[in-house]
This record gives sequence, C-alpha cells and structure tokens, in this order.
Amino acid sequence: MIRVDDLSKTFRVHKKAPGLRGSIRALFKREYVDKDAVKGVSFEVGEGEIVGLVGANGAGKTTIVKMLAGIIYPSAGDAEVLGFRPWERHNELRRQIALIMGQKAQLWWDLPAADCFLLLKEIYRIPDDRYRETLGYLSEVLAVTNELNVQVRRLSLGERMKMELIAALLHSPRVVYLDEPTIGLDLTAQRAIRDFILAYREEHKPAMILTSHYMEDIQRLCKRILIIRDGEFVFDGLLEEVVQRFAPSKLVTAHLSKTGSPAPSTIDVERYGEVVECDPNQVCVRVPRDGVAEVAAHLLQHWPVIDLAIQEDDVGTIIERIMRNQEDAGDA
Repeated sequence: MIRVDDLSKTFRVHKKAPGLRGSIRALFKREYVDKDAVKGVSFEVGEGEIVGLVGANGAGKTTIVKMLAGIIYPSAGDAEVLGFRPWERHNELRRQIALIMGQKAQLWWDLPAADCFLLLKEIYRIPDDRYRETLGYLSEVLAVTNELNVQVRRLSLGERMKMELIAALLHSPRVVYLDEPTIGLDLTAQRAIRDFILAYREEHKPAMILTSHYMEDIQRLCKRILIIRDGEFVFDGLLEEVVQRFAPSKLVTAHLSKTGSPAPSTIDVERYGEVVECDPNQVCVRVPRDGVAEVAAHLLQHWPVIDLAIQEDDVGTIIERIMRNQEDAGDA
C-alpha cells in the first residue's frame, strides 16, 4: 500500500550570521545553505501494518510523513501510496488517506465537533447511512458520544484528541499517518488512544505509520520500527529483533531473606556475569540472555530468595544506544 524508493528532501535555509554586524549584513545580502532533512530512505508498509518511525527531534520523521501525505514535494526519489504519487494530490488518493498530527488541530475551535463532522461529511461525500454508522461507532468506542455537541475549545485535551481521531477516520481511510497522536495527554488518555488504534486496525486493516517519542506507544502498537537519524535509516526491522540484537543481556535481581543464611559472596555469582550489587539484602547480576535460567537456579538453590526479578532493558534505552553507536561510528 505504501512504497518508498530512495526518497530525499533538501531544504534551503538562511545561514545565521554571528554577531550584530553579521545580522545587519544579512538584511541586505543573505547567505543560504542546503540542509538534508531526509536522505534516500526506502521502505514499504503493507495492509493492516503499523510501522513505528522513531528518532530524535529534527531527524526527519515528520518530513517523511508530510511527503507521503502530499503536503511537501521531495527533492529526489519516488513513492507510491495506493498506486499514486502523493505529491500529485489526486482526489482519489486524498479520499483514502488521513493525517493526524498531535500538535496541529483540524477542527474549528468555536464549533461543536458534530458540526465539524458534518462539514467533513460533505467534503468527503460520505453517504448519510455510512456517515451515521461510522460516527456512531467511533464516538461510542472512544466514549465521547455525550461531548459531540460541545464546542471544541471547551473540551479537555484528551477529548479533543479523540475528536481529531474521529474527524480523520470518518471517511474510512485505507492509509493513516499518526504524527505524535498522544503528545501532551495524561496516562489514561494515552491508554485509551492506543487501545482504540489497535481495535481500529484490527477491524479496518489500514496501513499506518506512527511517529512518537513515547516508547510505550511504540511497544504497544508496533511490531516493526524504522529508526532514523539525521535523515537516514539506521535500523528497519521487528521490534523484538531490536531487543535480541542490541540487548544481549538481562538483569537478574534476587531479594533475600534477612535471616537464615550468611551473606552471599560476589565470587559465587560473578562467574555468571557482571555483578551489579551483592549484599545481605539483594543480589543483582547482569547475565547473557542464554544464561538467565542457570543463574536464577543457582540463586534459588544457594540463598534464601524471597523474590526474583528478571528485567529486560527498556526499549527506549536500547534505541538510544543504537543511535549513539551510529553517531560514534559516524564521528570515527
């Protein structure tokens, strides 16, 4: 449904002149530099797939989304969305895609959401029966039926985001771009949005691209991620593959009873891995993934363990490590 082939985007930006003299000179003669926002990225997204686009601020995530939505033109490369080049802006394509941006609203501030939806119904030429059915389903699932006739500006941030989702999905798009959909929301609203996206994907099978700085969004919604740094992909693969490849160890922590046994010795456990902590109350050791069972059995057999925890590295930490390693390699 989405195919991207060596897509690039370069912006010409004003070069900042240092000091007061440089600022005055820039009033009469400006200097420009070319900035590569996206550099030759290629990927595909299939029907019913949610792909997470992950990277730091300014890495090129939103630029990619805007090119695929037809908002900006690429400098090089090609892309097809449902068989169309998005920047050619065919109406047939625009009736089948949706863009949801957590930092930009598409609803009219002083109107009730229901009135905004009626206008979108006419824009997308949605038949009456289908409109009523879709609106009823979306408002019920998102639990905002009673807020449809409230002015948008009087809604909470979480309720406004739910209305934005309804507005974007009223015409049942086959391709959905989600650019920071949970930004600024509280934990309850974030969870509700995630649950809805998963339920909607399961029922309607659109192709989705998600950008987010919240790792819980990525973990909960995406099986596959694209990691981008300075406009280039540094990883394209399954999320579980990221963990397997870039987190080769786990942290095993045993909480010990304070009575009944002598204090553990570091020598007893250091043969299994890196000893992070070892005292009468707790033993904590980082071990290779395939050695977890052995060290856990050793701890349970030799000491009075009252609780045993096995922890994976946080996905956000792993992704930061990948990007840092790429940066170090580039500097080298």
